[in-house]
Amino acid sequence: MPRFDVITLVPELFGPHLSLGVTRRAFESGAVQVRLWPLREHAQGPYRRVDDRPFGGGPGMVMLAEPLHQCIQAIRSDRGVHDGAPLIHFTPTGRPLTQSLVRELAQGPGALLLCGRYEGVDQRLLDRHRALDISVGDFVLSGGDLPALVLMDAVARLQPGVLHDPSSHEQDSFEGDGLLEGPHYSRPEVWPQGESAQAVPAVLVSGHHGDIQRWRRAQALEITARRRPDLIEAARAAGRLSADDEEVLAALYNRGF
Repeated sequence: MPRFDVITLVPELFGPHLSLGVTRRAFESGAVQVRLWPLREHAQGPYRRVDDRPFGGGPGMVMLAEPLHQCIQAIRSDRGVHDGAPLIHFTPTGRPLTQSLVRELAQGPGALLLCGRYEGVDQRLLDRHRALDISVGDFVLSGGDLPALVLMDAVARLQPGVLHDPSSHEQDSFEGDGLLEGPHYSRPEVWPQGESAQAVPAVLVSGHHGDIQRWRRAQALEITARRRPDLIEAARAAGRLSADDEEVLAALYNRGF
């Protein structure tokens, strides 16, 4: 079972997220173990300082290497030095967090999650511990705590017994063939009332499972081609697109969608 050791300056952020929602089942049952490590407990001096001004000048403060190193050493000792869990550092300069990496972490020993703050972390600390730099998107946050919660949520929902339907995540975006998931509809069949009324696509209430499956596949192909054409190319290169899929895509391209 994966274990996540979270190095943070704001451990209070994590409590509600670990005890609410469907993923709490993973944390409460121990299917995903989480331990919080307040960084200031590993800093020295009366002020427990964890940051200082950057060499070379510039705005902001840099997280000091020594308190982080002491914290990481304590975690490694607690985990056992041979468990092989990586140190993950959340930063906008990192590689994108993907579903394939989430699946890998869900099946492994977990990770040490370094939640940076301020302008960044002393690079020597990251180099020494061979940190894996991870980004959750092309934007900047005030720290790595929210990305850590994102990663743990994504891992937790893959654990057996967390979702009501064990096969739910298999139909998610990025799973299986790597395409995006199509649209969903529920009751009422017509909504809203009046001139702007829209009905659920007729195929979904037809009861014809074959037609429904083909419609959903076509919708997934269209939304992926529109929003993430790179995923279409990746699926094609991996041989995950059928001849029927290519016909659907050809029709879309001919319409100039």
